[in-house]
Amino acid sequence: MNVPLWLALIVVGVLGIKLVRPPWWLVAVVLLGGYLLADSFLSPAINTALHK
Repeated sequence: MNVPLWLALIVVGVLGIKLVRPPWWLVAVVLLGGYLLADSFLSPAINTALHK
């Protein structure tokens, strides 16, 4: 079964928010931080660490 990554992330995100109930500001900070890190000079190091 092939599920698109964006759909899997949405499902995991919705379930995580419903089950764990983090504050919305924390969700926004994590999403914004991930977006900013993905476009920074640290992205090659993060990519290497994730795909080791």
